[in-house]
Amino acid sequence: MEIAGRTALVTGGAHRVGRALTLALAGRGADVYIHYNSSSGPAEATASDARALGVSATTGAANLSDPAEGPGLIEAATAALGPVSILVNSASGFPEDTLADVTIEQWRHAMELTLASAVFLTQAFAAALPPGDDGAVLNVTDMRTARPYRRHFSYIVAKGGVDAFTRAAAVALAPRIRVNAVALGVILPPPGEDEAYAERLAAGIPLQRVGGTDPVAAAAMALVENDFVTGEIVRIDGGAHLA
Repeated sequence: MEIAGRTALVTGGAHRVGRALTLALAGRGADVYIHYNSSSGPAEATASDARALGVSATTGAANLSDPAEGPGLIEAATAALGPVSILVNSASGFPEDTLADVTIEQWRHAMELTLASAVFLTQAFAAALPPGDDGAVLNVTDMRTARPYRRHFSYIVAKGGVDAFTRAAAVALAPRIRVNAVALGVILPPPGEDEAYAERLAAGIPLQRVGGTDPVAAAAMALVENDFVTGEIVRIDGGAHLA
C-alpha cells in the first residue's frame, strides 16, 4: 500500500505511541485525523507538527469508553479529509486491578475502551470504505498478553481480545482490508512513572534498553505498506518475550 495521498484516522493520536504513529503516517504523505478524548491541546500540537510535514491534519474528540461514539469519527474524518483508508486503533487505558478486586464497572470500562471501540470503529471503517478501494487497520496491543501483568488484569484481558480480534478481522475483511498489530514492550515509561522506572524494567530484557517510539513507528509503517501481510502481530519488545 502506498501511504501517500491516503487519509488515516488515529485514535489516541495526540500522545505517546499514538502521536508517533500519527507523525509517521504524515511523514509518508497521509492526511491525518487525530482523535482525542480530553487532550485538545496536545492533539492540536500534533496536528500542527503533521501539517509542518506537508499534509492536512485535523482533530476530533470522542469518548471511546462509549463504543457507540467511535463510528462518528469515521464520518467526521471523511467529511474533513476524504475517505479513510488507514485506521489505527491506539486508544487505551492502563487501569490497575486484579482478578480479586476488579469491579464490573472497571471491567466494562477496560473492555469498551480498549477492545469494543476498536471492533466497532473497524466495522464502521470497513462499511465506509469506497467500493474498489483497499484499506489497512493497525491495532496496538501489548506483548504482555502472553506473560500477563499481575496488577493490570482487565487491561491485559482486553488487549488479549485485541490480539484475537486482529486475527479474526483479518479473515473477515480480506481481501480488501488488511488487519495487523504491533505488540509493545518497554517503549516508554508507564503513565505516572519516570524514565528511570522504564530503565529498570528494560534491564531485565535481552536488549537492555528502553525502545522509544521510533521502532514502533518503523514496524507499524512496514505493516501498513506491505500488501501481502495480514493477521500478523509483531512484537516490538527488545526480546522481552524471550526473557
